[in-house]
This record gives sequence, C-alpha cells and structure tokens, in this order.
Amino acid sequence: MDLRCHSISLFQFKNYFHQEFQFTESIVGICGLNGMGKTNLLDALHYLCFTKSYFTRQDALVTMHGHQGFRIEGKFNLRGHAEQAVCILRETGKKEFSVDGDAYSRFSKHIGRYPCVVIAPDDVQLIIGTSEERRKFVDTLLSQLDPDYLQSLINYTRILQQRNSFLRNYSSGFGGRDLSVLDILDEQLSREGNFIFGKRQHFLLGFLPAVKQLYNEIARQYEPLQLFYESELHHTPLEHLLHTTRQKDLMLQRTTAGIHRDDLTLNMAEQTFKSIASQGQRKSLLFALKLAEVDILHQEKRTPPFILLDDVFEKLDEERISNLLMRVCTENESQVFITDTSCERLTSQLEKLGRPFQIIELKQP
Repeated sequence: MDLRCHSISLFQFKNYFHQEFQFTESIVGICGLNGMGKTNLLDALHYLCFTKSYFTRQDALVTMHGHQGFRIEGKFNLRGHAEQAVCILRETGKKEFSVDGDAYSRFSKHIGRYPCVVIAPDDVQLIIGTSEERRKFVDTLLSQLDPDYLQSLINYTRILQQRNSFLRNYSSGFGGRDLSVLDILDEQLSREGNFIFGKRQHFLLGFLPAVKQLYNEIARQYEPLQLFYESELHHTPLEHLLHTTRQKDLMLQRTTAGIHRDDLTLNMAEQTFKSIASQGQRKSLLFALKLAEVDILHQEKRTPPFILLDDVFEKLDEERISNLLMRVCTENESQVFITDTSCERLTSQLEKLGRPFQIIELKQP
C-alpha cells in the first residue's frame, strides 16, 4: 500500500482531551453512539491531509471546549517511507504544520501529499445546494492534483477580495476615484481567472463522462444523466467580461463576472436533476462524483487516496450499502475509514467483503 496512516494522537481536539488510536488494517470501522467522536476522528485525519477541518472554517471551533489550542499528530507510510505529520494550533491562535519536523512556510505546499476523499451526510449539498458547493468540490480535487492550480486559485481569491474592496470604497468616495487601480486589478484577475478556467475545462472534459459512467453502474441501469461545465468564459475571455460589466460592478459594489460564478449543471432528461431526482438517485450521483474523485486521484498521483466515509449508511438499503462498500473497499488499494452508529451493522457489512478489517468502538469514558 503506497499510503497508510498507522496511528493518530489527539490533544484538546474537539471531544478528545488526550487520546491515541492505532490503525492496523487497510479497512478501519469506527462505531459508537452519536456524540462519541466518530466524525471528529475522521476530521482529525482530514486536518493531516488538508491542514484544516472538513466541517468548519474556523480552527478555534475545533478546540476542546474550555481549552485553548490543539495538537494532532499522525504517523504515516508514504511509498515505503515512514513520516510524521503534526498540526498545532497555539494558544495565541497561530497554526503550525510540519512533516518530520520541517515546518511549512505555506500550508498550500502540503496539499496533495496525502490525497484524501471524504463522503459525509451533508455532502448531498453538492447535488442540491448552491454553485459554491460544486466549485469547492472541483477546486479541492484539482488542488490536490496541481500545485499551480491551487496557487492560482489563492491568487484569484485575494485579487477578487481587493477588487470588491475597491468597488465598495469607490462607491462611497473613500480612497479616491482613480480607475487606473481597477485596470491593474482587472489585468491581474484576468490572468489568474483565464488560467483556472483553462484547467477546469480540460479536466472536466474527461472527468464528467467518468462520473456519468459510474452513476449508471451504481444505478444498475441507464438513466439520461447530463453533466455540463457552465462558465461565462466559454464564450468570452475574462478581461472582456470585466470591461463589459464594469459599470454594473461599480453600482453593485461587487464583481459580477468571473470564474467564481462557474457551476456544474446537473440535469436528467433535460430537467434540473435536483428537482426530479429521488433520494436514491441523489445519493447515487453523490457517490459517483466521489468515486470518480478517488479514481482520478489514484491515477494522477499514483497513490490511492484515503477514503473517509462518515455515517453514509443512514437511509441506504442493504444492497446499496453492500455495493458501495464493495466498490470502495475491494476495487482499489485505499485505506478506508468508515463510521457507523451500529457496531453490529458495520461488522456484518465488512465481514461480507472477505478482507481483513479493524473495528474501533468508541464508548463513553
């Protein structure tokens, strides 16, 4: 196995004051009642892969109640090399991240070292939620594959914030009325935006057909699913869009054109997917998107990603559970972490796979 986590140690992280877990198999089941910390344990693994939480944007919110700061330490094996990753949030609010004692000057340099895919209950927002959810999905995947993409995305976000700030200040008269500043920001934003668009367009050209194929495999029948990459830049370069919308932007005090408005269009038989899809179809499309993510990460990184399945068995019938586990646990070489409220159900499902697995049962201390 090219990528494996052997253990994780938590200090003042969410509901864990100080606890260590050993992972002895490639399939790890984590069970226990709600509130025992199953999702928190998966989130700690996510921290060591992405330097941040999967569930909240603020590091302070994952610190144990009544305490300040936390520490997460993981021992990994990456392509035969043992290494230790550590994430620390100091009492001052400063966050540090290191591998084998070498601290990162920029956390973005760590992204992609330990590729990881999460499937959690709220991920259904990827199907029924706003365009922001789908952009985040594409951006997270591409950021693990391409450091240049991640850096360009960081630059674009920063310049967009500066442009929006200028538009607000210009409207109020604060900071003067010199539009030459806007010309410079538009040039910088266009350079990054056009680069990001090109990367997304090229990537999705192959990725979306793979998602459709997986969806039909999961559904076990052909359904007329249609997936499209929607962007204003398909027809007009960003610099032209920004020029055309400038007066509108000055009036609204925000940037109304750009790759921050892109979306994935999900249709079924020429109708909006979320408006006609059953709960089972929504789950099937979610799993298809995530499994396609697993496949492309493995293919491009030449390392099977970690797969974190959080409470995905709820509202799934036995056949769908078995199909999902078979696809995730036996058809790739990933280390898989699965949570469930029922130890009996989880053990029963994993036994059907015919592969070694580990069960960690979390109980009230």
